[in-house]
Amino acid sequence: MDKDNLPVGTRVAHEKYGEGIISMNGALTYKVIFVRGGEVEFSKMSVQLEVIEPVEAADDNQPKLNLKEFERVLTHLLTKYNGIEHKVELGKKWQGGTMTLQPANKELKPKDMPIETFFHKIVMMRDRLRVLEQNINSSTSLSDEEKVNLQQYISRIYGSMTSFNVLFENKEDYFVGTANA
Repeated sequence: MDKDNLPVGTRVAHEKYGEGIISMNGALTYKVIFVRGGEVEFSKMSVQLEVIEPVEAADDNQPKLNLKEFERVLTHLLTKYNGIEHKVELGKKWQGGTMTLQPANKELKPKDMPIETFFHKIVMMRDRLRVLEQNINSSTSLSDEEKVNLQQYISRIYGSMTSFNVLFENKEDYFVGTANA
């Protein structure tokens, strides 16, 4: 298969980002949606992608996929290959709630934020920490000792975030630090 012309939908692997699916094949670049790393754009001149599951290039006589159809196909593929994890649920008692940050100086205005927004940011931080862990583990430039040291920092970060466990509906979604691991 021509590495400079991989069709949309091709399942690929990248050393740093793991498994993904090509979502755009431009003249000079590919966009790939990775299971945990999100969408990344690569130059065709320098990208190192390993084809895991090729797809046939679309015949010009066949209709093109619209965005909604592509999203449906992509969701199916990611689900099939365990790329979409279960949805993390906010605890029922917090749904619709508001978080208020009140400065000590009463002359300053408090900041209100929907708890759902705050919870979403916490979950995004955890997902990005997981991507960081994958990048550390797959790094070829770090020694095993350096990887272990960096992993310990990440475990401590998880431990620091256990205060947010009160927001989660399910205990299996909780942050777990070094002491509880």
